[in-house]
Amino acid sequence: MSTITEIAILVLAAFVGFEVISKVPNTPLMSGTNAIHGIVVLGGLLLMHEARGVLEHALLVIAITFGTINIVGGFVVTDRMLGMFKRKPDLPSGEGDGSRPPQIEGEGK
Repeated sequence: MSTITEIAILVLAAFVGFEVISKVPNTPLMSGTNAIHGIVVLGGLLLMHEARGVLEHALLVIAITFGTINIVGGFVVTDRMLGMFKRKPDLPSGEGDGSRPPQIEGEGK
């Protein structure tokens, strides 16, 4: 592939990634980071067969490892953040509605 083709692919991928992320409402910043690290992992995997020396292989393994860790961590954090917005189940009437404080055992006797 020529350099111009590779630059065009990079620009198109960046544009598509930006459009996809910006169209989703309330997307956490972590989603953008996951997309960037997904590109790092994919690039590392694609370049692995072209690496010639031990140093190149080591750097690619490190990049793939850290990219994967960041992707997994990002999804865990995003899941926890979205869990904070889930509706909590309703309590039975009289519990937790603030009408009267809970009785402590032994109190009022």
